Amino acid sequence: MEEGKSIGSLTEQVLNRLSKMLDNSICGWRQLANAVSEQPRFRCSESELTCCSLQVLSAAGSPGRTLLARLADRSCSLDFLLHCLRKIDHQEAVHYLTYTEAELIQITLQPQNQQATVGGRVVLTCRASGPPGLSYQWFRGKEEILDGTGSTAELVLCPSALVHQGPYICRVHHRENVVFSQWAHVRFVQSAGCSSTLFPGSVSGLHVIVQPKSKSVSEGDTMLLECSAEANPPAQYQWFHNMEPLTQHKTRSLKIPCVTTAQRGQYKCKMFNLYHEAWSDTATVTIGPSSITEASWVEVDRGRGSPQEVHRSTYGAGSHPLQQIVNAPPPAKLFSATDKVALLIGNMNYHYHTQLCAPIADVHELTNLLRQMDFKVVSLLDLNWQEMHSAVTEFLLLLDKGVYGLLYFAGHGYENFGNSFMVPIDAPASYTSEHCLCVQNVLTRMQEKETGLNVLLLDMCRKRNLNDDIIVQPGLLKVTANIVFGYATCVDAEAYEVKREDVSNGIFISFLKRRVCEDEKVTVMLDRVGEDMGRCQITQGRQALELRSNLSERRSLTDQIQDSECSASHSARNLQWVVAHVLPKSRCLEFDCGVKVQLGFAAEFSNIMVIYTRILEKPKEIVSCCAHLTDFPDDVAIDLKKSNQETLLEAGSLLLINDNLPSPEVPSLYTRIRCLQRLKRELTFAVCLQYTYSNMDEEIQERQTVSVGKPLVSKLNLHEPRTPSTSSASSSFSLDSFDVPEVSFFTSVGSASNDWSYQTQMASTTPASSRSANVPEETDCHELFDAPQPLVASKSLPHTQINDTNFKFSDMYNLHSH
Repeated sequence: MEEGKSIGSLTEQVLNRLSKMLDNSICGWRQLANAVSEQPRFRCSESELTCCSLQVLSAAGSPGRTLLARLADRSCSLDFLLHCLRKIDHQEAVHYLTYTEAELIQITLQPQNQQATVGGRVVLTCRASGPPGLSYQWFRGKEEILDGTGSTAELVLCPSALVHQGPYICRVHHRENVVFSQWAHVRFVQSAGCSSTLFPGSVSGLHVIVQPKSKSVSEGDTMLLECSAEANPPAQYQWFHNMEPLTQHKTRSLKIPCVTTAQRGQYKCKMFNLYHEAWSDTATVTIGPSSITEASWVEVDRGRGSPQEVHRSTYGAGSHPLQQIVNAPPPAKLFSATDKVALLIGNMNYHYHTQLCAPIADVHELTNLLRQMDFKVVSLLDLNWQEMHSAVTEFLLLLDKGVYGLLYFAGHGYENFGNSFMVPIDAPASYTSEHCLCVQNVLTRMQEKETGLNVLLLDMCRKRNLNDDIIVQPGLLKVTANIVFGYATCVDAEAYEVKREDVSNGIFISFLKRRVCEDEKVTVMLDRVGEDMGRCQITQGRQALELRSNLSERRSLTDQIQDSECSASHSARNLQWVVAHVLPKSRCLEFDCGVKVQLGFAAEFSNIMVIYTRILEKPKEIVSCCAHLTDFPDDVAIDLKKSNQETLLEAGSLLLINDNLPSPEVPSLYTRIRCLQRLKRELTFAVCLQYTYSNMDEEIQERQTVSVGKPLVSKLNLHEPRTPSTSSASSSFSLDSFDVPEVSFFTSVGSASNDWSYQTQMASTTPASSRSANVPEETDCHELFDAPQPLVASKSLPHTQINDTNFKFSDMYNLHSH
């Protein structure tokens, strides 16, 4: 049996016959399902087995056929299927499959078109694999060639005559099995003499007419080498890299997309037929800093002249076109973005599925790295279906012409029929596409915004979801040549986490964080990440990065923001970022006993806030006192066992560290508030002060109620369904049957994974300063919204500086310049 053949290569007739043999309870499909489970990727869940068994309720249903279809979807090989059938001792199925496979006929060498001269020699060749004793039958048109029938795979016309001109086809058969080759045309050309013919008389031969050329390409480019030979019989090709055969490259063109440094070296091609063999010249490939092909396109795109002028400079008199391209000057300027925005979602605490550990650290680290490259980042943890749709909708409204948009998702996911789906935390056990978010639909909407770069990084599994038989039809993608998909793992494979003490990292981010800030083309950077993963022993055979891209320009995540042409829309995005990253103002509470308590606020993520309490002053007669926070609303999530703790680690924050805080004279207590996106009203809580006087043993308690408005992402009301927009055509699309809201003011920069910030520093902050580490907010805030100075989108602002009234994104459309 041919190695590597899949169950999917079997005909429908064979599959139906095989399934009938398996539709029994003694030695049938259930026993087969148990046998194939020795390889985890073929193991069927209880729900999948139930789905198979329910097929008996249908008149045409077959449990065995359903199981075979699932195995085919998972690329189960015929070898492994036969192994499992032998394991359960299903002799009938083993004999049938063995015989059927042996009887299959496959043409391995097709006859080729031929040009010849009258009186020369013409050889048509057809080869096939299959059972012993294959017979070949040749036809010219509908007329059988009697002397071309038999066990031979060649039809030799010698001496050839004009009557031999026409289309030829070969019929390969064994008993009742028949396969036809492709058509091959024989044409005769006029010859002025023997010197003009390739193979005079009856002599066969092989002559190399195209040699591969040495070249220099850049990492991430496509490498193309070509060679060709005129031969009788037709030539076959085999490429070699550093004298090692490239088994997958057996045509006259060698094409390798997205090359890496591993592809540098020497290339040769062996050309051969039944009688002759020839080697091409050696072509040396170097991986250089610039691409010849790309340099030519940059020259055209840069508009240094009209198309006619470019044509003249490229094909000027006395020069070869390729020489002009080689000598093209390097790019004169770098690419830039009108803005850079990113949405990072990490789902960990699933209601009905395995809990994950890594997304919190992955989102945190990627957030900080993207902020260093001036991305506006929104980082959100643990979103349900409604919140994911609302968050993505808001993110899409931030995109505009020339903006770099990046979407990262870490959590459970799956891939069906080429579409990827992100799973929210409230997805049911047997979820389908209607419970999830389709990535391809998001990409379609991103393209509608005429973005400069669309990067989608999916850190999730890509196994098939057998509960979902619906084929989602996303909108048609435009030919934008600006899309980059980075999959943490391959199709039908899983993504893994690596446990390290208190914090886990996903394998993808473990490698991505080392290179994401490199000033390289996005695809080159991701390709290097893939190489790093391939060299790591823990990832070999388990997880491999898959990169899909049509990016035609050398765009990098480190490209600078040039917003001079879109300053209005850039200011609007900054304003939206400020609105959705508002921290409550640091405040001082005075109690009747004379104790002063300070409340400070910090953002760990866009929907997670840490509140610290500190005793600033106390009368001398009070010997001990402490302030605790209590009575939080039910909307948000707080672990009461971890509230009011002396360290951030004890409070549940694995990412913020005490070193970020100014050294306090009096220790602070920390309380961590999660799921702010579900806050439906102002955040109100009580500060409970407990203290003891020196001359009294009884503890006294005072309480003050504090309201801090709607902090951070809670102002977005992501928990609310969106209603269709009628005010702007640009926001009228739907997202997975979910309408875009009329009300919207989402942000995107720098969800502050360490967004502790002095209010006094923020008034003078510039965009360049956003790369520095933040420190806790402690001082009173100065006025920051004195028009007409632009808003700075790099720090969290005090809550009181922005009104709690919901903003309408539609009101900002007039600011956009196109």
